This record gives sequence, C-alpha cells and structure tokens, in this order.
Amino acid sequence: MLLTRIKGPRDLDRLSQEELEQLAAEIRSFLVDAVSKTGGHLGPNLGVVELTIALHRVFDSPKDKVLFDTGHQAYVHKLLTGRQDFGGLRTKGGLSGYPSRAESEHDVIENSHASTVLGWADGLAKANEVLGREDHHVAAVIGDGALTGGMAWEALNNIAAAKDRPLVIVVNDNERSYGPTIGGLANHLATLRTTDGYERFLARGKDLLERTPVVGKPLYETLHGAKKGLKDFIAPQGMFEDLGLKYVGPIDGHDIEALESALQRAKRFGGPVIVHCLTQKGRGYQPAVQDEADRFHAVGVIHPDTGLPVKTAAASWTSVFADEMVKLGRERADIVAITAAMLQPVGLKKFADAFPERIFDVGIAEQHGATSAAGLATGGVHPVFAVYATFLNRAFDQVLMDVALHKCGVTFVLDRAGVTGDDGASHNGMWDMSILQVVPGLRLAAPRDAEQLRAQLREAVEVKDAPTVVRYSKGVVGPAVPAVGRIGGMDVLRTPAPEVTRPDVLLVSVGALAPMCLEIADLLDKQGISTTVVDPRWVKPVDEALAPLAERHRVVATVEDNGRTGGVGAAVSQALRDAGVDVPLRDFGIPQRFLDHALRKEILAEIGLTAPDIARQVTGLVAKLDGRYDSEPAATVD
Repeated sequence: MLLTRIKGPRDLDRLSQEELEQLAAEIRSFLVDAVSKTGGHLGPNLGVVELTIALHRVFDSPKDKVLFDTGHQAYVHKLLTGRQDFGGLRTKGGLSGYPSRAESEHDVIENSHASTVLGWADGLAKANEVLGREDHHVAAVIGDGALTGGMAWEALNNIAAAKDRPLVIVVNDNERSYGPTIGGLANHLATLRTTDGYERFLARGKDLLERTPVVGKPLYETLHGAKKGLKDFIAPQGMFEDLGLKYVGPIDGHDIEALESALQRAKRFGGPVIVHCLTQKGRGYQPAVQDEADRFHAVGVIHPDTGLPVKTAAASWTSVFADEMVKLGRERADIVAITAAMLQPVGLKKFADAFPERIFDVGIAEQHGATSAAGLATGGVHPVFAVYATFLNRAFDQVLMDVALHKCGVTFVLDRAGVTGDDGASHNGMWDMSILQVVPGLRLAAPRDAEQLRAQLREAVEVKDAPTVVRYSKGVVGPAVPAVGRIGGMDVLRTPAPEVTRPDVLLVSVGALAPMCLEIADLLDKQGISTTVVDPRWVKPVDEALAPLAERHRVVATVEDNGRTGGVGAAVSQALRDAGVDVPLRDFGIPQRFLDHALRKEILAEIGLTAPDIARQVTGLVAKLDGRYDSEPAATVD
C-alpha cells in the first residue's frame, strides 16, 4: 500500500499523478474502516482527501504553515504527517479528533471553534513579514460554512488591506449542489489575475485611457465593467475581488493536478489570494453521500458496509429538548428558535420541520445570534437560542450588553454542558456557569433529569424581562431522580433520619450529577455521616432558602460539572457570607485547566469528580470538625 510508505509530507513529492489517485482511494478506504470502529468526523474528511494531498505537495510544512479552520477535516492531514495509528482515535492516549500541537509539529491550531483560521493566518503572515521570512508561506483552509462567521470577515478586511503580504486562503466549498468544473478559459483567466504583468497592464491601460480627451474615461469604465461582468459570469469571485483579494477558481476539489496548479499560482503571487475549491462531503462512501442530514459529518460506531449504527441510541438530553420544543411551539405562537448552523446537533430539526417560518439559522455567528435574539424579544416574540455550551463563550458580550442590559426575554439552551470528553479541550462546556454568574438579572437552570429539563424549559420561556439559561449534558439522559420534598425553590433529594437534629452535611447537587450525589450520601451514611441532598434547580440566583438551610448543617459541599473558579460553589459561598452563615464549605468541580480528550468517566476519575473521591474528602472534613482528624487533610480537587 502507498499509504504505509507516507511518513511525512515530502514523501508525496516522488509520487506520480496515477499514484496520487491511488493514494487518495487508499486514504478513503482507511478512513471508512478506522472511523467506523471509533466514531468521529467522517464526512468532512472524505471530502478533502485530494485537497489535503495537494496542499502538502505545494507547501512545505512545518516551515510553511498549513492551517485548518475548526479541524473537523484534519484526519487526512494527520495521515500525511506520519500519524496512521487511528485505533485509539478520540480516546485517552490516542489521537485527538482535531489538530494537536502535542502530536505533531505540523499542527498549528488546536482550537476547534469555527471561523478563527483567517485571524491566525493574518497574524502568522504578519510575523513572516516583520521577521523577513520571505521563504515562509501560510495557507489557511476554511469551509464555506465557517465563512458565515463574523470573525472570518473581520480577518478578510485586514488581510485585503495588505496587497503585497503573501497569504493563500483555500475556501473548501462542499455545498451539495456544486457546478461543473470550468475548463481552460477559467484556468487562463485565473493565471492572468495572479500575475504582476496583468496588474501592470490594467494600470497602464487606465492611465492611457484617462488621458484620452472626452471618450477616455467613459471607455475605460465601460471596458472595466465588461471585464468584471465577464469574470463574474465565469467564476463567482466578485465578492472577494471587491474586497481586494485575488481569486482563483472554482477548482474541482477532487482533481489533484488542477488543485496543485491553482495552489502553485496562488503561492507565487506575492499577495493575498482566495483559492475556491468545490468538494463533495462524504465523497467515495455511498452511505455518507446519501445521508440527507449532514453527509455523516460526525458518526458513532457504525457498520462500515451500511453506515448504520452498531448500537441503538437511547434517549438523549438533546432529544428530550427537541420533543419539548415542538410541544411548546404548538402551544405558543410566539416561540421562535435560533441555531448557529447546528440545526441537527442541538435538536431543532423537529421544530424547523413543524414551524419552518419560526426557525432562524444565523450561520456560525453566535454573537449575531444573541443580538438578533434580543431584537426578536424586543419585537414581541420569545426566542430560544440552542447552542453548545462551549460556543456561548463567543457571545458573552452580546448576552451581557444586548440581552441582559435591555432586559430581553431570551432563553439560551446550552447543549453539551460540562465534561464532554472525546472532542477534547475546546469542546468541554465547563465555563458557562462561571462566566454567566456575572450577568445581572440572568437566571440559570441545571436540570437533573428529563422531567426537570421539560419543566425548567417551560419555566424559562415564561420569563419576559431577563435572559434565562437551561444547560444540560451530552449523551444519554439518566433515570428520573424524584424529589422527596421542597424547600424554597429547591428540590430535596434525600433527608437524614428523623432523629438527627443537626445533620452533618448539606450536599448541593447541580444538574445531571444528582445520581452521583446520592451515591456520595450513601457512602457518607456508611461512615455514620448524616447528609441532606438538595438540587437548587435554578443555580443563579442562589435560592434565598439555601443560607438558612446551610446554617442547620455542620458542613456544606457543592458538586458541579463546571469549573470551580467562579462557579456555583463560589456563588453559594458568597451567598453564605452575605447571610452571615459561618459554615465550612467545600466546592467540588472541574479544575481550571484544559482537559485532554478521553471518555467522560475517565476525565471525571482523573480530576477526582467521583463519588468515592468526594465522599473521602467530605469524611475527612467532618472528622476534622470532630477532632479525630490525625493525618494530613485530603487534597481538594484542583
């Protein structure tokens, strides 16, 4: 096999065009076989095989920087840079599902949030210019979807301002209905547009005609308009060239020879160039090509021959939200929904099918989505903006200044909150309950089970004068956790024996960690430690009944699937201090560090967020209060 002989990008140089086509076929077979066993981003990688081969033949990585926006499509890049052991893909100790600096010097960007690559490319190109590195190049690959993000256009505005700063932008356009490859004329015009001679010809022609009396200037404008119209007819480059960016394309993204020709011309030009490549997501794998939803953008473990899941998926948090949104939509004509290019993943497809006039896809533009939601609320409807928890970070200013400041009734639904695991550091939703704590008036709910998700979503959309947030985990929703009582707005999940006058521990359980908190209480009970377990339901603001309840206990412990710094534990601690309640408090959560990819349960074990670990530390704290603590205190989770 050719693939096994590729240890690095320069091994591609000696292959013939026929061998390159054979290599592309081998890569597709490898990807289908490997990803079907582990799960991962299959469709995007099947679509960029030839493009990635061409990039690594034209550019000399790692001296030249080859950057991928989002990184969904970096598996082929990994294979061509010596990483062909996909057996542990996205598992602890195995390959990351995204580019990873720890894995290879060929990986530059680890952040898998979209629309950032052009900002990175702009900075790297400027650094080359400042340091006089004329033999270094930058090539940035961005998808047509990521181009909908505002950051991409901010970067383009800056990139276009430097006409002589080399930078190649590859637009990976994998729209399903793409046009046929344009032939020799388009190739010839693209060559002309990226040569200094063509620019000099235009400049001289303009000077000559503008000096010609009476007819010169009108004639130039007419000819220039005709030229522009002809180019727009042949290739849709007008928008980019209006920004001052040279345009090459559209190029067949599955023709290695054509791709190399276009990339070489762009590399030689000496300024910013757009290379527009038309690719087919899922190419070469019929189940992906026939998938109407997203062309197998991301899959779990599947049968490689059929593309069908190996296991039937149980009900997920996302599916519970999806069904409840449809019910709400039927009951209330003022409910509308917003997605940032993730209709399927966040569970809004059913709502979109039922109410197509009430769904708004803003593209990969979370900032715009939040402010647009403020406008919708001001206009008299109630928007529900469903987004991954980690992606709401990008819209913090808009949540604060556009939604909260204006007291707009907008509901943000945060999917994939807490430790998500296999997608790595940038996808863990571990910041939302910390950053949102500082937003005045905002109310934040963390449902513990499906029933509470339905109930708290309904409570959230009833709020008309402030932003509300409902956050939940990734994956299968757990069993129902019934309440045994209610104190203030909090559900009581467990109480000590009736004869206990002052229980030892008040355990504040946040969201989906309720089953674990009940397990902690069981372990404490075996040590003779009495425990009350409460679920605040709404963790911001802190329930007024919590401080008096805490005062009736000896120790308070909070457990949350969020960063410890500034999280729910910190808010509870502040509330107790404000109320003058002087009870020892221990907060358990996620340490403020970027967590490597692994299974969720493996990460929780690594950071000590498990029932035995927490029970051990709480036992030590109670023992210390009893004066029978004669050893070093257990380390906190940090």
